[in-house]
Amino acid sequence: MAPPLLEVTGLSKRFGGFVALDGIDLTVAEGERVGLIGPNGSGKSTLVNCICGTLVNETGTVRFDGEAVDGLLTHERTRRGMARSFQLPRPFATLTVADNLRVPLLYTVNARPGRALSPAALDARCAELLQLVALADKATQLPRDLTQVEMRKLELARAMAAEPKLLIADESMAGLSQSEVDDIVALLIRLNERGITIVLIEHIMRAVMKFSQRLIVLVSGKKIADGRPEAVIRDPEVERAYLGQ
Repeated sequence: MAPPLLEVTGLSKRFGGFVALDGIDLTVAEGERVGLIGPNGSGKSTLVNCICGTLVNETGTVRFDGEAVDGLLTHERTRRGMARSFQLPRPFATLTVADNLRVPLLYTVNARPGRALSPAALDARCAELLQLVALADKATQLPRDLTQVEMRKLELARAMAAEPKLLIADESMAGLSQSEVDDIVALLIRLNERGITIVLIEHIMRAVMKFSQRLIVLVSGKKIADGRPEAVIRDPEVERAYLGQ
């Protein structure tokens, strides 16, 4: 059996006397689509920040692609193949849509040993990514000219420009219409079909159930469920703590 792409063991994080994460254990297999859910304040964002290196956990370890990444900075983890998108898109406002993709290509992909994209290869990769997220006709526009769903697609494309093995998508559908939610879910599934392992953090349960092959539930900094989505949502503890049933 192949080792997991991501392995988190005994991970804990405190903010003063507040325990944000309490001994979290989880794994994500290569190629998997995992949903990470929980009520507000459950520790989802803190967990992602510890995995990605934005926060330093007090205890526990994070292993990625077979190696411990504890102590590595965020950009060092990104260069190893770990990327995330944010709930609130953060594009470079004065750069075009295409140039927003060139930045991670230049500073992540080109920074890897043995990688150096030529100008032609850089242009080709930008065009491929824009085509993938249906923004090819927006290449020369500024982010302010995009709709809300297009901004979410640009955010995902910026993460994909780093050529990740693992993509953590943080609430990529918040505030979108039903058809736009379906559009983003379909895009994430296409990315997964191209070989990208994806962890989706989302409150829209219809989207989570459609996307996820496995569901992990956090409540009050603890993992209370981990398994097939259909079984997890019927778990009485999950119903009480998250679904309110």
